[in-house]
Amino acid sequence: MAPKITLTVEPRGKPIRMLPKELTISLDASGYDLHDMIGQVCGVSAHRLRITKGSDRSAVANAKDVSIDDTGLRNSSVIHVKDLGPQIAWRTVFIIEYLGPLLIPALFLFPLRPLLYFNYDTIPAPSYVQLLVCALLTIHFLKREYETIFVHRFSNATMPARNIFKNSAHYWALAGFNIAYWVFRPDAAAASPDYNPALVYAGLAIFVFAELANLNAHYVLRNLRRPGTTERGIPSGFGFNLVTCPNYMFEIIAWLGVFLVSQLNLSVLIFTLVGGVQMYSWAWKKEKRYRKDFGDKYKKKKTVLLAFIC
Repeated sequence: MAPKITLTVEPRGKPIRMLPKELTISLDASGYDLHDMIGQVCGVSAHRLRITKGSDRSAVANAKDVSIDDTGLRNSSVIHVKDLGPQIAWRTVFIIEYLGPLLIPALFLFPLRPLLYFNYDTIPAPSYVQLLVCALLTIHFLKREYETIFVHRFSNATMPARNIFKNSAHYWALAGFNIAYWVFRPDAAAASPDYNPALVYAGLAIFVFAELANLNAHYVLRNLRRPGTTERGIPSGFGFNLVTCPNYMFEIIAWLGVFLVSQLNLSVLIFTLVGGVQMYSWAWKKEKRYRKDFGDKYKKKKTVLLAFIC
């Protein structure tokens, strides 16, 4: 049996009700066990606690695959405990984020259509292209919901609950209200019976290819991490030899397909550009993390988001 140590516990920030001054724990216990013990004593979820070492302020991971011995904590070491406030599961956040743009297009195209476009003398029935765009948006976000529930594994279990509004605004406003309102207008290019069939067929082909490639990339990333752990491997496979994050690349390509089908509606392009800027930032952070974590084992990428471009 591994020896036990006694840690000195101090609050960081606001006082925490019933926080013990000392805690005895085995060296072979996990970081998850430490968070859980303190959470049970204080009567709060372990996920809303952040524990750092008093010696160097580094975080003690809330993970089952990191032992207390691994953290460098020893007898009489000081740990600081901070209450992060109410939390919400990352999986729940994504489900809510994607629910808006999943439902809004059909609502705008059908039951809300007379209310949204009341200032038109006549409101024609949705055109073939408008119905097609609605179908593509629905398929895309149904896929997102499927991946959230069945594919993705999250390194962090929760996030501050207050962030749900900020995180959802991008999808609900730009992918939901923005695209649906402008593409489904009675005077939009997508409403015309004289649409450009080349744009439609090219856009459909691009969309189907990119959605399947994106799904494949997500399964590759899923299989790099064992359930219940935060360990990562080096991804490889279709697209990963070109850029750091092919899942982001194929996401952008899929939206370019929607842009073509919509008859080049600027609202789709705006959403794609805004999302692309954010994904570029995330991709570079991931590239830097791969280089740091894997060293010479990792083949550095010159382009992280779009092959041969950026």
